[in-house]
Amino acid sequence: MIVRSKAPLRISFAGGGTDVPPYPQERGGVVLSTTIDKYAYCSLTPNRHDAIRVSSLDYDVIADYRSTADLVYNGQLDLVKAAINVMGAPAGLDLFMHTDAPPGSGLGSSSAIVVALVGAFMQLLRLPLSTYEIAQRAYHIERVELQIQGGMQDQYAAAFGGINFIEFHPDTVIVNPLRIDPDTLNELEYHLVLCYTGKTRRSARIIERQVASYVGRSEEVVRALDGLKALTIQMKNALLRGHLHEFGALLHEGWTLKTGLDKEITDPQIDELYHVARRHGAIGGKLLGAGGGGHFLFYCDFDKKHVLAEKLEAMGAKIVEFGFDLRGLQTWQANNS
Repeated sequence: MIVRSKAPLRISFAGGGTDVPPYPQERGGVVLSTTIDKYAYCSLTPNRHDAIRVSSLDYDVIADYRSTADLVYNGQLDLVKAAINVMGAPAGLDLFMHTDAPPGSGLGSSSAIVVALVGAFMQLLRLPLSTYEIAQRAYHIERVELQIQGGMQDQYAAAFGGINFIEFHPDTVIVNPLRIDPDTLNELEYHLVLCYTGKTRRSARIIERQVASYVGRSEEVVRALDGLKALTIQMKNALLRGHLHEFGALLHEGWTLKTGLDKEITDPQIDELYHVARRHGAIGGKLLGAGGGGHFLFYCDFDKKHVLAEKLEAMGAKIVEFGFDLRGLQTWQANNS
């Protein structure tokens, strides 16, 4: 028997940063995001030995561990090790993983792979976890067990799937699925352009400085985070009403606010990419994730979409075709035959 799982990657439209503690505990955070048809995959196959074999296609690594006692956090495959430890998985497993986007892509791939791991172990161990509990367990693995700097949105997006307005309160997280008219959803997808900048980024340093600035009560950072929270609510309302041109314009406002959080969110190359996009049909855009590289999302006039794509590719960016995913985490069993 093989247990498989897949969890979708996500695009965050607005609110990223307000989900990073301690801001949500003190002021409450909100994020508007959608999952897309790019996934993190996990396959578990029980073996007849006590050993654990982990194969990661993304990092081109195959690692063997004699028992769970050997799962020491040392910077190699730590997400997998922590998932095995936290979930209480037994030894005697072959584990294979891969994702549809490179690490550091800004699409929440690290959290998606943890959600996929939690889902696979839940299926294997027959644990009755709710979707909220899956997201909470994934958050614990990344942010508590491994002490990786970051926000709270990615685990909930990957577990639930769909277009969600997620609220982060001091003691709880509430995922609000948005009921958007199918015509609006198709039109939104038709107006969006996703491109890979060709640069991966390490978000931890950016997030660490953002947190330090907020804790130090930097007026610029507090004002930017408060502004992002208010803008996220506006963007959610525009989407529900089908006011997509307003939605695109708010993306531009969000980019302006986001770049006020840290100096390394953008650089001259990223700035030039954004300026060229705006000159050739983009109403607004957003660098996904914490910043510094990864994927860029643009909202543009539909009749200029092809021109925008050509200009971006001429600058070295790679256009990524995508569609919305509305299902979230999926797990299943397959026969090993």
